[in-house]
Amino acid sequence: MDEDLKLELQDNIAILTINRPDTRNPLGHEGDGELFADAAQKINSEKNLRCVVMTGAGKAFSAGGDLKSMKERSGHFGGNALQLRDHYRDSIHGIIRSLWNIEVPMVGAINGPAIGLGNDVASLCDIRIAGESAKFGATFLKLGLLPGDGGAWLLPRHIGWSRASQLFYTGDVIDASTALEWDLVSEVVPNSQLMARAMELAESIAKQPPQALRMTKKLMRDGSMNNFEAIMEMSAALQVTLQRTEDHFEAVDAFFEKRQPIFKGK
Repeated sequence: MDEDLKLELQDNIAILTINRPDTRNPLGHEGDGELFADAAQKINSEKNLRCVVMTGAGKAFSAGGDLKSMKERSGHFGGNALQLRDHYRDSIHGIIRSLWNIEVPMVGAINGPAIGLGNDVASLCDIRIAGESAKFGATFLKLGLLPGDGGAWLLPRHIGWSRASQLFYTGDVIDASTALEWDLVSEVVPNSQLMARAMELAESIAKQPPQALRMTKKLMRDGSMNNFEAIMEMSAALQVTLQRTEDHFEAVDAFFEKRQPIFKGK
């Protein structure tokens, strides 16, 4: 894995770190789509993995898009409009689609500013824990742009139409306590405790049976896009599949035997 994006495996938990601390972890460099796609493929292929913790190196989660390349019209911000569209789909949208398609739960350890594209990446985490220094902003309009990285779909689902509109239309940046009040994050903890708390939460998630975890995440994601009857049908199909797994039998046995179950993903 490229050092710009570090992927570490600790037992059945993956730690994914955006690793450009000297420039506040900008995203959208040439090749970033492939970088994130490779990480997502490795995570999904490790069938024993049960959770991902995502964070940023240094003092920022991600300050957003690469403004230097925008100004210079270099890298994937160069070329004509059609070339730029293709690069945008491959690089920036490649990041978003790759993270969206990660099958296991993701815990975001938001260690500092998550701005623009960085806020959209944070929004892809299923659970977000913020350090006290975290900040959140959807500042696209201040750059003469629109929220074109998936945030226009994600953010209203997290914090509601009115508050998402407020962030988009004003370009304001909110602090961690406001993000907690607005339900953009689940918890705010001291910076020094952020990774420990994120790992504690990941370890709690990782105690669950891996196939049931992946199916639950899929059901929740599909639930945000389908009607009630479609989800009920999907629930029935997935549930009967799980009811014939060894993990289910182990869970029932452990319940009656008053012990912790040992899940094997079978």
